[in-house]
Amino acid sequence: MTVELEAVLGDPRDGANPVGAARILRADERGELLAAGEEALASWGLNAEFVPARLGGRLVAADRLVRAVRPVFRRDLSLGLGYGVTSLMAAVNVWSAGTPAQRRRVADLLLRGERLAVAYHEPEHGNDLARNEFAARVDGDLLRLAGSKRVVNNIARCAAFVLFARTADSAGPRAHSLLLVERDRLDPARVAFLPRTRTSGVRGVRLGGVRAADLPVPATALLGAPGRGMENALRSFQVTRAVLPGLAVGAVDTALRTVLRFAMSRRLYGGTVLDLPHARETLAGALADLLAVDALATAACRGLHLLPEQSSLHSAAAKYLGARLLTGAMEELAVVLGARYYLREGEHALFGKHLRDLPVVGLGHAGETACLLAIIPQLPALARRAWRTPAAPPPALFAGPPGPLAAPAAPPPELPTPPPDPAAPLVAPDADPAGLPELDFARLTLASAGRDDLTGLLLTATVPEDGPRHLVASLADSLRALARDAATTPPARRGPLADPETMRLAERYALLLAAAAAVGTWLAGRERGDPFLGEPRWLAATLARLYGHLAGRPAPLPAGTADWLVRTLLDRERDGLSFDLSATPVRT
Repeated sequence: MTVELEAVLGDPRDGANPVGAARILRADERGELLAAGEEALASWGLNAEFVPARLGGRLVAADRLVRAVRPVFRRDLSLGLGYGVTSLMAAVNVWSAGTPAQRRRVADLLLRGERLAVAYHEPEHGNDLARNEFAARVDGDLLRLAGSKRVVNNIARCAAFVLFARTADSAGPRAHSLLLVERDRLDPARVAFLPRTRTSGVRGVRLGGVRAADLPVPATALLGAPGRGMENALRSFQVTRAVLPGLAVGAVDTALRTVLRFAMSRRLYGGTVLDLPHARETLAGALADLLAVDALATAACRGLHLLPEQSSLHSAAAKYLGARLLTGAMEELAVVLGARYYLREGEHALFGKHLRDLPVVGLGHAGETACLLAIIPQLPALARRAWRTPAAPPPALFAGPPGPLAAPAAPPPELPTPPPDPAAPLVAPDADPAGLPELDFARLTLASAGRDDLTGLLLTATVPEDGPRHLVASLADSLRALARDAATTPPARRGPLADPETMRLAERYALLLAAAAAVGTWLAGRERGDPFLGEPRWLAATLARLYGHLAGRPAPLPAGTADWLVRTLLDRERDGLSFDLSATPVRT
């Protein structure tokens, strides 16, 4: 017997639903996570989505993880971050760098419903991990911790946390390490958990801190070799940067549905708001942006398996652009909804909550600037190699969306014996029904060495006559212009001292990557005969929006596409389907 997560969470508009919108909003006003929501996710076994299949969980492919967890984000980003995804952010470091014993221990904790936390950053140093001061000094077979980490999600109620700490006094990338620390094994006289930090968005998330004073932990707490903390963290970032924007699509799906319903029912000027050209264009434009982010995030997730050596580019671009496009779409939709989005209760109040919460997903554990700085140093090599002789991306990068996702109603199966190799891949062979290869952290590199098979699709794609040939051609010209500009960027402007003009190069890259992902998704959908994904009008609208962002000014949607996209919204609203690429059944 299986039960889908949408069914577990129920109809968000049902006032009697213990995890419905009204209860979520009341919990948010109190600054709490909805207890009934956490109980529902625990009963469904959400943590199993974060545990590799070889360790008894359900994690087999990154894009399936996104589809499985997205229903939570459709309702409450605080619940999605506060209950689950923070545990994923911590756990990927263990799957990447941990020993078999550490992997087994973390899998056990998650599968019995415990939470994890991850303490990377220190507010004094922002996203600059290299300047972190929290220290872990070697003392025989111990490490002695000293310092403080603040603004750490779930630190006060986690069973274990991953800690980024300085293990050498020298400067450079080998001065820090990652540690796996279990809370109940700490000396309470030498550790203090700091008061909660309140926020205006994701108000239910419990941000706290930890302060250590000569706190002993066993040297076996190290994750990976000493001094490899930066490298291991940046590899783990590639997974979470790909996953987070795909999850955030769920929140914008709900926001778009809220505004659509308002526009359908609100009478104005002898008709409805939906009859107004501006409202229709706004709704259609928001859907086009949502589809662009979904295409890019899906390609980035599947690229972790298929193009891992290029994931440093694709995941950083997805994280940066996903936040920008989704937040921008929400702000445009707020104009249609008007002052109602300020309301804290009622049928439109969830829109305002999503609008407040969404920027936190964009910030996360690595903000926009950090993502752009991951791209900038790689652009000159791409200009010399990838875009001069572009390679075709693997067809499986654009495989169709997975079928219905469900979880066992019973507890997870008995845990298998852990693998003997600490560098073993993330999942068991042939675990993914879509045929993706294993997610092998050893193949995730910090730079792509001039390879980018995805963006090159703009230069090589053969667009059928009924497709938006002129838009693809214009975007290909934009890629050639980016190659010329990137090739002449002085070395001094390719690192932390990058100026706004150089930052703009990375933003242009992210927009072009999203365009390539959309083109690949459309071509694959057309080949499969998919009635929506193979339809050229969604692609034309999406590419027009992306081209407008490249040009720095709003671009009108191509003729006929706005009305067609609005009809798509109305049809899916009637049929109870999601607005994303997968068009899956949802409780609305």
